[in-house]
Amino acid sequence: MIKPKDMLDNKNKKITTGLLENMLLVRRFEEQAARAYGLRKIGGFCHLYIGEEAVATGAIKALDMKTDYVAASYRDHGHALACGMEPNAIMAELYGKATGCSKGKGGSMHMFDSDLHMLGGNGIVGGQIPVAAGAAFKIVYKKERGVVLCFFGDGAIHQGSFHESLNLAKIYNLPVIYICENNQYGMGTDFKRVSSVDDFSIMGASYGIEGKQLNGMDVLEVYSEVSNLADKLKKTPGPGFLEIKTYRYKGHSMSDPAKYRTKEELAEYKLRDPIELLKVKMIEAGILTEEDYQNINKKALKIAKDSAEFSENSPEPDADELFSDVYAVSVSQ
Repeated sequence: MIKPKDMLDNKNKKITTGLLENMLLVRRFEEQAARAYGLRKIGGFCHLYIGEEAVATGAIKALDMKTDYVAASYRDHGHALACGMEPNAIMAELYGKATGCSKGKGGSMHMFDSDLHMLGGNGIVGGQIPVAAGAAFKIVYKKERGVVLCFFGDGAIHQGSFHESLNLAKIYNLPVIYICENNQYGMGTDFKRVSSVDDFSIMGASYGIEGKQLNGMDVLEVYSEVSNLADKLKKTPGPGFLEIKTYRYKGHSMSDPAKYRTKEELAEYKLRDPIELLKVKMIEAGILTEEDYQNINKKALKIAKDSAEFSENSPEPDADELFSDVYAVSVSQ
């Protein structure tokens, strides 16, 4: 069993450093995306992951992406990067370019890579929850050793798809870990105003699914808990449920000024920044120096900048692409 403190040992230095590298990459990538959106290089909706990096990073890096799967919501850039998708392909998708992971036709909410078992973001609230159950059913049906992580926000937890999927997952003992990324707000509404309970970890109890609440600002806690749960479900298939409490520093989307919360509240959460928290722990444990950190940060900044330049220089999709990958079913009378 992996414990958070174990991650600060020299023997786990490579894994812990990888967590820091990924969180910094997500942060710098999202900052670059925000700048591009402000310059109107990116259109449509754009939901940034700044502040929530520890959730996707800690959870997905605990997986084996050769056998495991990830299904995400519309706030999916961080999940795509954690799965190992190319930053260039992700940024180009945001730009709507032909070199994007979905050929520029999906945009911000539809990052997808079948080879990496990233089953995509989903623009429909809760739409990915049944998809994850289906992928987990495939694992059981083919007698594979794998698990599915299903990410969704606190705003999706009251959807019917959530309850139907958890019920089926328990009936068929599907190896899927449902992860509620509770960033405290469903668009602009405090989740406590629209929920009869404020501890979502109990939501699986109605279906006989054990739940647990985690600190989503601590990537080591997320990594260790998901690692242990994934190992357990691979040995004895069945669903699990985690409420990971986190916080987004930006608005719901780029068009949201987030005036429904106070500056004091935002400042309080920034004191618990997941990147700074890990940095301090690693330095105190003697497995990271300030110079190491700056080098990792510079690398992340360069990758983010290069992805924007790649996207700028990429071609627009051909007009014929409008009709490719679109399927029609004709029903005879």
